[in-house]
Amino acid sequence: MKQLRLSDEQKAGVLSLERALWHTPETGFREVKSTAILAEAFRALGYEPVLAGEIPGFYVDLDTGRPGPTVAVLGELDALLVESHPECDHETGAVHACGHHVQGTIIAAVAALFRNPDALDGLCGRIRFMAVPAEELIEIGYRERLRDEGIIHYFGGKMEFLRRGFFDGVDMALMIHASGLPQGVKLALDAGYNGCVAKRAIFRGRAAHAGSSPQGGINALYAATTALSAANALRETFVDSGKVRFHPIITEGGSAVNAIPDRVVVESYVRGVSVDVIRTYNRKINRAFAASAAAIGASLTLCDSAGYFPLNDDPALIEVMAESMRELEGDASVIVSTGRCSGCTDLGDLSTVMPVVQGVGPGASGACHGDNFVISDPAAACIAPAECLARAVQKLLGDGGRRARSIAEHYKPLFASKEEYYAAADEFTFTIDAVTYNEDGTVSLKYMK
Repeated sequence: MKQLRLSDEQKAGVLSLERALWHTPETGFREVKSTAILAEAFRALGYEPVLAGEIPGFYVDLDTGRPGPTVAVLGELDALLVESHPECDHETGAVHACGHHVQGTIIAAVAALFRNPDALDGLCGRIRFMAVPAEELIEIGYRERLRDEGIIHYFGGKMEFLRRGFFDGVDMALMIHASGLPQGVKLALDAGYNGCVAKRAIFRGRAAHAGSSPQGGINALYAATTALSAANALRETFVDSGKVRFHPIITEGGSAVNAIPDRVVVESYVRGVSVDVIRTYNRKINRAFAASAAAIGASLTLCDSAGYFPLNDDPALIEVMAESMRELEGDASVIVSTGRCSGCTDLGDLSTVMPVVQGVGPGASGACHGDNFVISDPAAACIAPAECLARAVQKLLGDGGRRARSIAEHYKPLFASKEEYYAAADEFTFTIDAVTYNEDGTVSLKYMK
């Protein structure tokens, strides 16, 4: 089967779409304008998006007309909050400092490639293009409100799409994330990413005049800073092989300098290489927080939520992706590593129930999530990755879907069903009052579900 290449006209449309999405940054579960722009691009190609409804995002199916597996090609929609970035939205602080707008552009480019003459010749099954919201695990309080209102159940877009049935019938999923790569390299592949639990800790004290009667207050800020010091004292117990990361921020720290703070909120993740590592160190952090609140005489509400499960890229899909890029751009265009990234992604949740792969593409410069991140070469970021994904789909769905069927049959998921996955994720989701002051003067701590 012939390699699919974007025409000059298609490339111009792709690069225009990349700029349009770059200039429309929106954070997770707010990507309304981005969804509209990308959905219109798909409609212009002759597709009809199935919109997600009360949350942003959509999917589109392309049926070959012959029975076979279904391969999903994914793109993310959301931006970050980096107010110091010179190109951020000055009203919201949002900017695509991780390049997710490129992923949306890429899936549209792949969809355009499969509109080329004879593009579906020799293929079976379906291709599902998915524009997914909310990969960046930020604005935890906002997502808690969406959950309380019944709009979402999980904080990650792929998790939420899974719950809504948008991955029903999908056998595997592919995507490429924009990044910076060495000169000449068009694709990097590795073993996977960390997982995490998302945390919000609400310390409550008692307000008092900070100058005339501080003895009458209970300082919630001191409780929080004591908790952060206690957690930091645990860092030497973090085993290197666990890739543990804990990086808290204070999102509420008091309202008036002359009043003892009575409410302080800390947000963080606990990241780790496996579910057991995350569970172990999350318990330690929670214990340190609860004991610190008690030491100051404050109360503490621990709000833990299922973050993301560790991503394990499927080795067979890594091979398909590497083959595809090498055929298009040469042997030197691909780097394959056995290492793991200590970041997290909700693609990890999909990897617990189906084979997935996330490659890293070129075209970006600056620090990822930083105020100097830009797509310095949009053509490099969008064109070769799109053509690689199209080639990978051809390999998976060609020859009667032989490779896709083999990969699906040999995959050993962490969970046997979506229901098992939901149960495991829900174990990490709880809200508890961590400190109880008893009538006899003792204190009781509860820091796990």
